[in-house]
Amino acid sequence: MTQAPITAAQEWRANWTLVLAAATGFSFMAIMTTSMGAFIGPLVEEFGWSRTVVSMGMPIAGLLSVLLSPLVGLFIDRRGPRRLAIPGLAGMIVCTAAFGLISGAVWQWVALWIVYAFVSLAVTVTVWTSAVARVFTAGRGLALGLTLAGTAVAQAVAPVLATWLIAQFGWRTAYIAIALGWGGVALVLCFLFFRSPSDLLAQQQDTSALPGLTIPQAWRDPGLWRIAISTFVLMILTIGLLIHQIPILIEAGVSAQNAALLAGAGGLAGILGKLVTGVLVDRFRANWVGGITLGFTAFAFLLLMDGVRTPTLIVVAMLINGYSAGTKLQICSYLTSRYGGLRNFGTIFGFIGSLTALGSALGPLLAGMVYDRTGGYEPFLIAGTIGCAFCGLLIVTLPRYPDWNEGQVRDDDSSAAAPNARGLA
Repeated sequence: MTQAPITAAQEWRANWTLVLAAATGFSFMAIMTTSMGAFIGPLVEEFGWSRTVVSMGMPIAGLLSVLLSPLVGLFIDRRGPRRLAIPGLAGMIVCTAAFGLISGAVWQWVALWIVYAFVSLAVTVTVWTSAVARVFTAGRGLALGLTLAGTAVAQAVAPVLATWLIAQFGWRTAYIAIALGWGGVALVLCFLFFRSPSDLLAQQQDTSALPGLTIPQAWRDPGLWRIAISTFVLMILTIGLLIHQIPILIEAGVSAQNAALLAGAGGLAGILGKLVTGVLVDRFRANWVGGITLGFTAFAFLLLMDGVRTPTLIVVAMLINGYSAGTKLQICSYLTSRYGGLRNFGTIFGFIGSLTALGSALGPLLAGMVYDRTGGYEPFLIAGTIGCAFCGLLIVTLPRYPDWNEGQVRDDDSSAAAPNARGLA
């Protein structure tokens, strides 16, 4: 007799603590990025550094992520995500606290960022999504959305928290308090609850029991390539807009204070985007939901263009960009798990993660270059309008993803072994 499929409600009752731990761990991974703005002024004032020196840590972390993310994914597939997450969080706590102990030497700042970049690879997005994807099937979309909402929570809370701590106790204590407080909670939750079937499979040396593509099959799969290309282009465009959004708004006549408020509203819209998209992809065709959502981002660029924008449309544009910013990685990870299966999810998503990191690094640079060469952001906004529409089209026209039946594994390297295709009901 065939066993009835497990429902989303049953998955949530059994695994909600895993999602809580993953979301908290992922939020701490984003803490340095989301709180950096609060520390720039105090560091410049105390050490006399330029803003370029203070900001050089992010590109260092991004470069190492581009180079090493696939190896991290391979480790996850072979050994399980818990073996990275627990020591990674402990290392992140130590590194974050260490920023509060620097003496003012630039070499010390750079060296600490290099160490931080290596440690942060152990708590990258692939670690958290791989664990959640392997315990959720019917409710995978919402589970991934809530996991990835950790960064949106950090974006909303960390700047305010860091600013208050700096004002009350100084920037050195602020680093240490955030590390031990936020990081300590994340470490405890992950130590208690962050476990997935992949950890057990790794202990049993039987990771091939999970269904999905082999690495050569994934490398040749056109659907996965379309997901990767779409995510790469979207990261270039949307992160470029995210970093330059305040100067773009000021150029459009918005005051600096209101521009900051609009940026914060975009962060709240990002949380909403993750939740709504998670619910939708669990109920409808994921490529349709993802393609329409990502393609709709084109309006964020279009509505900010000179001759189009009005005060009302500027607000709408910022909410659209914030909403879509909350969905990019969620849609990418969900579709990757559906089209590539779970057998080598870490390795496959690790490669896409490299493209994501590269796109995130290139976007702000390209937007800045456009402004320096043309005296405005119009060419970048035009490129964003066209590019986002193209990326949405790539996703919405994907073929139906494979039906990875329980226990079905493609051991050979031929397309004839492909499972039957179907869409979401």
